[in-house]
Amino acid sequence: MFFSSNIKILRKRRGRTQDELSSALDLKRSTLSGYENGIAQPDIATLMAFSKYYTISIDTLVKEDLSQLPESQLSQLERGFDIFITGSDLRVLATTIDNENNENVELVSEKAKAGYRTGYADPEFISVLPTFYLPFLNKERKYRAFQVSGDSMLPIPDGAWVVGEYLQNWKLLRNKHAYIVLTIDDGIVFKVVENLIGNSGKLLLHSLNTLYEPYDVLVKDVREIWKFVHYISNEIPEPNPKEDGVHKALQQLQKEMKVIQTRLQL
Repeated sequence: MFFSSNIKILRKRRGRTQDELSSALDLKRSTLSGYENGIAQPDIATLMAFSKYYTISIDTLVKEDLSQLPESQLSQLERGFDIFITGSDLRVLATTIDNENNENVELVSEKAKAGYRTGYADPEFISVLPTFYLPFLNKERKYRAFQVSGDSMLPIPDGAWVVGEYLQNWKLLRNKHAYIVLTIDDGIVFKVVENLIGNSGKLLLHSLNTLYEPYDVLVKDVREIWKFVHYISNEIPEPNPKEDGVHKALQQLQKEMKVIQTRLQL
């Protein structure tokens, strides 16, 4: 059981003293101290009080060693994304950290995609992926970079790296936003997602390149979702010829309107 160490970690992360927390939970300070030192054991009512206060399930408070979780997962717990509370069946993400306990950004190259399709949950597979660090990313969240291939998401070019933020609570998926989605059949795909989970248990996936038709996937076949954050490429996106043509047509129309207005004024 990890209850004693967990409640001490959570209290300190909130910057609360034992006096402040015991007052908030209507406990004696000595009783709280006994819980944190493992001398006293809480009853069910007390466990429920701690669970409600931290919005973390009793299962997590008692069974999970929070000291072993990376910062991103601790932050998710504190923001209410506890899988026991939300009823989600999402797995715990396999991840890696550096020597200072900071989350790495793992790189999944085009060559590694096939292995990632089956090894995404295998800590050994994830541990051998190359990693890098972007200082402007939020340290409290988990990121991973995937290499895209093909032209379905133009103007993001073939071979670019898209950086995604791990989405543990799929209820937060926003309509018509870009995501990296890992599915059983298609592996890793980078698409604009239309959320149809509530209506049909599906996601409708759109390409930025209109030559590609949208298609749907069953949410039960989805294994991971990463919210698009950035992309990295050594190529400058090609101009859109259709947009250039429209722009030129508008410019010509404006010129003609000015000529007509000038004639009317004469």
